Amino acid sequence: MGWQGLENGALLDAAEGAGFDLLLTCDQNVRYQQNFTHRKLALIVLSSNHWPTLRLVAARIASAVDFAQIGQIVKVDITAF
Repeated sequence: MGWQGLENGALLDAAEGAGFDLLLTCDQNVRYQQNFTHRKLALIVLSSNHWPTLRLVAARIASAVDFAQIGQIVKVDITAF
């Protein structure tokens, strides 16, 4: 989508403007750097970006995506596995 250079608020604005309702990230700090109170999307924060580990819990991540509500921040702790 050409969003490589976007960070934080600009990325969230672009995602909302494009009609996305959820952002999946491994950025542990975005939840503290941005106010999600009036956002039109949900945020899911994964505790790892290690693909072999993520593959093992793909169903758990998919469930978090399915149930996330707009404005909600959900942390999926991958390292517990």
